[in-house]
Amino acid sequence: MIENKFPIGSDVFAKVNPDLILTIRQYLKRIYYCTVKGQPSQKDLVYFERELVPVPIN
Repeated sequence: MIENKFPIGSDVFAKVNPDLILTIRQYLKRIYYCTVKGQPSQKDLVYFERELVPVPIN
């Protein structure tokens, strides 16, 4: 069984803010640490897997 659904470096968005694209930076103890895409110096945003949705490929 795969523990994490989203690999590090993948683009996702949070269900609460679908306009903001995030990049998975780290995965520790069932928590995803994300940065805003294009703004790596900004503080990390922290989400559980159930709060994230993958960015659809066009």
